[in-house]
Amino acid sequence: MEQLLCIDLDQPGLTGFRKFISSWLYRSDDATLLVDPGPLSTIPHLVSELRRAGIKQLDAILLTHIHIDHAGGVGELLKSFPSAQVICHPEGVRHMVAPEKLWQGSLKVLGATAEAYGEILPVPAEQIGFSEKIGKVQAFKTPGHAQHHLSYLIGDLLFAGEGAGVRCSVGQGIYMRPATPPRFVKQVALDSIDKMLALQPKRMVFAHYGMVEDAVEHLKIAQQQLTLWLQGVKEVSELEPAAQEKAFYRWLLANDRVFANIKQLEPDLFERERIFLNNSLRGMLEYIASTNES
Repeated sequence: MEQLLCIDLDQPGLTGFRKFISSWLYRSDDATLLVDPGPLSTIPHLVSELRRAGIKQLDAILLTHIHIDHAGGVGELLKSFPSAQVICHPEGVRHMVAPEKLWQGSLKVLGATAEAYGEILPVPAEQIGFSEKIGKVQAFKTPGHAQHHLSYLIGDLLFAGEGAGVRCSVGQGIYMRPATPPRFVKQVALDSIDKMLALQPKRMVFAHYGMVEDAVEHLKIAQQQLTLWLQGVKEVSELEPAAQEKAFYRWLLANDRVFANIKQLEPDLFERERIFLNNSLRGMLEYIASTNES
């Protein structure tokens, strides 16, 4: 019998970082799995919640990707669950074994946010690796959000990480946006979504945030948004850099009905999403500049 538990990993010290980062516990008759343990700062809470759920052992920890908010705490988590095997994209393994470069990169890009997340601790080399099949779990390389990104399929349930972007619950309709920080490559991102669509999942977990029962519909929205957003980025790319973000935001409100539901978010979540919007804009601007796509 399948059991699913979403464990919120809120960051009270960061504006809007609630109902945003989470870890998912998956239990069946033959395995106990954890997807994305989150950053170091939230590991004490995560361990407490796992113990409260009666978990004494984890068979595997599945990393969708090695960004600090998803994987930064795995080295610390292994101290509480030392028999767990960590599954990671092959290009990410070396960074988790020796994470100093990853940690310094996180500090450079995220600054105070990375400091709030906490340092990335190393994972023993013998406990981490890549496998396309782990029991009933199938791992798929979906490098749209990051080159070291994986998605995991268990039956009809897809753990999509950030491959389909970000969603938030709103009162009416759907709010979603792409998660396309540098280095973004359009065709790689679209191919990743195509790969997920081909799996025909019924349910899907967004790393940010929550599970949806109509996976294919959300994947199609993600697909459409990538193309639409690139169109909008091209329209503002000739503006002065200081004016681009506001102009792009206005363009999205007028042209992307799904993103326009940002107005339904609570003030702190709205503020967070406006900040992350600039990451996607920057990734797409760099892609357009590097390809001269018109």
